[in-house]
Amino acid sequence: MTQAAKTTAETELRRQPMLIGGQWVWAASGKTIAIENPGRRQAFAEVPRGGEADVDRAVGTALAAFSTWRKVQPRERGLMLLRIADDIDRRSEELARTIAEETGNALRTQARPEVQIAVAMFRYFGGLAGEMKGETLPLGHDLLSFTQREPLGVVAAVIPWNAPLMLASVKIAPALCAGNTMVMKTAEDAPLAVLMLAEICQNHLPPGVLNMLSGTGPECGAPLLHHPAVAKLSFTGSTAVGKLVMEAAAKRVLPVSLELGGKSPSIVYPDADEDWVIDGIIAAMRFTRQSQSCTAGSRLFLHRKIYDGFLERLVAKTSQLRIGDPLDEASDIGAIINERQFTKVCGYVQDGLDQPGSRLVMGGLPDKEGPLSQGYFMRPTAFAQADNDWRLAREEIFGPVLVAIPWEDEETVIRMANDTHYGLAAYIWTHDLGRAMRAARDVEAGWVQVNQGIGQLPGQSYGGYKQSGLGREFSLAAMLDSYTQVKNITVNLAR
Repeated sequence: MTQAAKTTAETELRRQPMLIGGQWVWAASGKTIAIENPGRRQAFAEVPRGGEADVDRAVGTALAAFSTWRKVQPRERGLMLLRIADDIDRRSEELARTIAEETGNALRTQARPEVQIAVAMFRYFGGLAGEMKGETLPLGHDLLSFTQREPLGVVAAVIPWNAPLMLASVKIAPALCAGNTMVMKTAEDAPLAVLMLAEICQNHLPPGVLNMLSGTGPECGAPLLHHPAVAKLSFTGSTAVGKLVMEAAAKRVLPVSLELGGKSPSIVYPDADEDWVIDGIIAAMRFTRQSQSCTAGSRLFLHRKIYDGFLERLVAKTSQLRIGDPLDEASDIGAIINERQFTKVCGYVQDGLDQPGSRLVMGGLPDKEGPLSQGYFMRPTAFAQADNDWRLAREEIFGPVLVAIPWEDEETVIRMANDTHYGLAAYIWTHDLGRAMRAARDVEAGWVQVNQGIGQLPGQSYGGYKQSGLGREFSLAAMLDSYTQVKNITVNLAR
């Protein structure tokens, strides 16, 4: 029996149903999923293990609600989103503590900021409800030709566990703003904060406009993605699963949005050998989220002139971050989400230790005893003198493992940065604006930051190149492209 199973038997669990048609229900099968606190390796809650019958009911409800929701005045839809934002803000601490407990993300550095991003998303899209504008086309003196944007219908959305509240908000707010209804499947390992978000939304929305399911990918996610009444697929997660989502869309010629994996380069020029850049590298690597981020700058390309000294200072600064209980205010870094991911990351670290020519400069394998051995805790880890062809430099680890690769020639470093099937994010560090703009122009990534490593902001167009995805999120243009379709109407005025 696993530790989680033992705890389930010994401790009273928090029970949270899912939302279908405005009603809080359990799975038709009666099955449940135990939710584990990764900082303690203990189950503390359970949610429904939804299946095909639950999916069918949710999609049917969303389809029925769509016929009236699409006719609600855009301004009214926007006001509902703004009221949702206010309620998220009012319950921010409760949401943040739930995020920390189920994801392992530290309360102070990650969970609370994530709630504020969700607030910002609903406020941003709530203010855009009047921007569903078309165009008038000059086709002729007696021809009135114009376009109008219309919602798609029922959107099926699937989100991962690393930043669940933010990623749910980024899909719910624009889809509903545009007049669609939605059925979302929460992440199996972190459904609670998103189910709380659904509760807040339901207080302001008509029944059936938003439906929130919990369950596994094969049992709940797959039936949702293949449901014949779904009009649009929106997925955030791994590239491997994204390909399956795209196959499901192709079978019915559905529009699809995919925000997938990344292996993002961080290029440091020799004139940027400064402490603020080190702070930026730590932020870009998402160490305080255990680097469980598809935008983590996990390939650090350091100019050879500054390579050794920069790494020494990076190690010294990173070592000041405190790892511990995600709910502890003193913790900068929390725990990896589950045993499966923890074991996977450990395997990559061991591969780095065994790799000839690589040198461990910080971190390494997790503690076998002591306080940190009680959870899925892993220190920030970095390997020096790694080759760009090495496995750790090519595969998305989704854990706190950084590889530092030296370079001398600008053309060569851009070629190395682009030598990947990913293309989500990139970071450029230099005082030379010409260098920065050349690199930003030539690097193959959908989101490039110069001299900063922060997260996404409302209004930015965010998405990937190559196998990092299709479509964009976070912006007005993304909402229009992802959640509306264009109809042309032409009237002959001479008849």
